[in-house]
Amino acid sequence: MYKNILCVAAGGALGSLLRYGISTIPVKTDFPVQTFVTNIIGALLVGFITTFVVLRAEQSGGRVSARLLLLLKTGFCGGFTTFSTLSLETLSLFEKGRCTMGTV
Repeated sequence: MYKNILCVAAGGALGSLLRYGISTIPVKTDFPVQTFVTNIIGALLVGFITTFVVLRAEQSGGRVSARLLLLLKTGFCGGFTTFSTLSLETLSLFEKGRCTMGTV
Protein backbone atom coordinates (compact mmCIF):
# COMPACT_ATOMS: atom_id res chain seq x y z
CA MET A 1 0.00 0.00 0.00
CA TYR A 2 2.71 2.51 0.98
CA LYS A 3 4.76 1.69 -2.10
CA ASN A 4 1.73 2.51 -4.24
CA ILE A 5 1.32 5.85 -2.46
CA LEU A 6 5.01 6.63 -2.96
CA CYS A 7 4.71 5.83 -6.68
CA VAL A 8 1.81 8.25 -7.09
CA ALA A 9 3.51 10.93 -4.99
CA ALA A 10 6.82 10.69 -6.86
CA GLY A 11 5.12 10.78 -10.25
CA GLY A 12 2.87 13.63 -9.18
CA ALA A 13 5.81 15.70 -7.97
CA LEU A 14 7.66 15.28 -11.26
CA GLY A 15 4.55 15.99 -13.34
CA SER A 16 3.76 19.12 -11.32
CA LEU A 17 7.31 20.43 -11.70
CA LEU A 18 7.18 19.95 -15.46
CA ARG A 19 3.77 21.65 -15.65
CA TYR A 20 5.14 24.59 -13.65
CA GLY A 21 8.12 24.83 -15.99
CA ILE A 22 5.83 24.97 -19.01
CA SER A 23 3.63 27.61 -17.34
CA THR A 24 6.63 29.96 -17.07
CA ILE A 25 7.12 30.05 -20.85
CA PRO A 26 6.04 33.54 -21.97
CA VAL A 27 3.27 33.79 -24.57
CA LYS A 28 1.74 36.84 -26.25
CA THR A 29 -1.92 35.88 -26.26
CA ASP A 30 -4.89 35.82 -23.90
CA PHE A 31 -5.44 32.16 -24.75
CA PRO A 32 -4.02 29.86 -22.03
CA VAL A 33 -1.61 28.13 -24.42
CA GLN A 34 0.46 26.52 -21.67
CA THR A 35 -2.53 24.85 -20.03
CA PHE A 36 -3.97 23.77 -23.38
CA VAL A 37 -0.68 22.25 -24.54
CA THR A 38 -0.06 20.62 -21.16
CA ASN A 39 -3.47 18.93 -21.15
CA ILE A 40 -3.15 17.74 -24.77
CA ILE A 41 0.31 16.30 -24.09
CA GLY A 42 -0.95 14.70 -20.87
CA ALA A 43 -3.88 13.03 -22.61
CA LEU A 44 -1.62 11.70 -25.35
CA LEU A 45 0.86 10.46 -22.74
CA VAL A 46 -1.83 8.50 -20.90
CA GLY A 47 -2.73 6.73 -24.14
CA PHE A 48 0.90 6.13 -25.09
CA ILE A 49 1.89 4.88 -21.63
CA THR A 50 -1.05 2.52 -21.43
CA THR A 51 -0.42 1.15 -24.91
CA PHE A 52 3.34 0.83 -24.40
CA VAL A 53 3.11 -0.90 -21.02
CA VAL A 54 0.36 -3.29 -22.12
CA LEU A 55 2.09 -4.18 -25.41
CA ARG A 56 5.40 -4.71 -23.65
CA ALA A 57 3.76 -6.98 -21.09
CA GLU A 58 2.07 -8.98 -23.85
CA GLN A 59 5.32 -9.35 -25.79
CA SER A 60 7.28 -10.48 -22.76
CA GLY A 61 4.49 -12.77 -21.58
CA GLY A 62 4.40 -10.94 -18.27
CA ARG A 63 1.94 -8.87 -16.36
CA VAL A 64 1.32 -5.16 -16.53
CA SER A 65 3.19 -3.46 -13.70
CA ALA A 66 0.54 -1.81 -11.55
CA ARG A 67 3.15 0.33 -9.80
CA LEU A 68 4.59 1.54 -13.09
CA LEU A 69 1.10 2.59 -14.18
CA LEU A 70 0.54 4.31 -10.83
CA LEU A 71 3.83 6.17 -11.18
CA LEU A 72 3.35 7.25 -14.79
CA LYS A 73 -0.41 7.58 -15.35
CA THR A 74 -1.91 8.43 -11.98
CA GLY A 75 1.12 10.24 -10.59
CA PHE A 76 3.01 11.90 -13.43
CA CYS A 77 0.12 12.54 -15.83
CA GLY A 78 -2.20 13.45 -12.96
CA GLY A 79 0.30 15.98 -11.66
CA PHE A 80 1.16 17.22 -15.13
CA THR A 81 -2.36 17.85 -16.41
CA THR A 82 -4.66 20.28 -14.69
CA PHE A 83 -8.41 20.39 -14.97
CA SER A 84 -8.86 23.03 -12.27
CA THR A 85 -6.55 25.55 -13.97
CA LEU A 86 -8.24 24.88 -17.30
CA SER A 87 -11.63 25.60 -15.70
CA LEU A 88 -10.41 28.81 -14.08
CA GLU A 89 -8.78 30.11 -17.26
CA THR A 90 -11.87 29.25 -19.32
CA LEU A 91 -14.09 31.13 -16.87
CA SER A 92 -11.70 34.08 -17.03
CA LEU A 93 -11.94 34.16 -20.83
CA PHE A 94 -15.75 34.14 -20.65
CA GLU A 95 -15.69 36.98 -18.10
CA LYS A 96 -13.51 39.02 -20.48
CA GLY A 97 -16.05 38.46 -23.27
CA ARG A 98 -13.73 36.13 -25.20
CA CYS A 99 -16.36 33.39 -25.50
CA THR A 100 -15.06 31.89 -28.75
CA MET A 101 -11.59 31.49 -27.32
CA GLY A 102 -13.07 30.07 -24.11
CA THR A 103 -14.96 27.35 -25.94
CA VAL A 104 -11.77 26.03 -27.59
